[in-house]
Amino acid sequence: MFSKKISSICSPSIDELPISFSLNCTGLQLALSDIELWNSFVAGDKEAFSTLFRRFYPLLFQYGSKIISNEVIVEDAIQELFTEIWQKPTQQPLQSVKAYLLQALKFKLYKTFRDQKRTTTEDEAENYTFELSQETLHIAREESDEQRKKIDAALAQLSPRQKEVIYLKIYKGLSYEEVSEIMGINYQVVRNLLCTALKAFKKLCSLLAIILLSSTY
Repeated sequence: MFSKKISSICSPSIDELPISFSLNCTGLQLALSDIELWNSFVAGDKEAFSTLFRRFYPLLFQYGSKIISNEVIVEDAIQELFTEIWQKPTQQPLQSVKAYLLQALKFKLYKTFRDQKRTTTEDEAENYTFELSQETLHIAREESDEQRKKIDAALAQLSPRQKEVIYLKIYKGLSYEEVSEIMGINYQVVRNLLCTALKAFKKLCSLLAIILLSSTY
């Protein structure tokens, strides 16, 4: 899937992309920080764009798939996002390329969902949420059925925003500032939201709460 999307977005069939667009990533590019790589692309380095795509596609796809369950929609949104970036990259200085891309993808998926609500059935529209599964949390298979049921019950009680803040902050290791940018809420609200989410977990599933709390330090 990953290689197909690279070929698709870099295809000469997209008029704005040069036919000679290279998919090769040099060792130097791979060693660059996200910001250095972004600045190289903005300065005209075509291969830096390819490296950006390769570096962030897996994360973007994982994140997008938790917002909308339709993988085709997520893939199309990522391709559209990178095509727009290629055509007209933002000239604003970025603090975090990762946060910028995740926030931009989220905005696109929001728009897709709003459009779907006007054209799909209610059941299909309900696919828009934020899914956080036991697999995402890397819960051990050895846990007893009773413990896993408690975990499922705890997850079901969390709001989409609570699930999202846990996913971004704890399981993807983003900073509070990055999570704030992605979710469109201020720094303190992110901290409060995470605290509330973990407390909700603790009430229903003390075992999982311990795992989550220990991973924040």
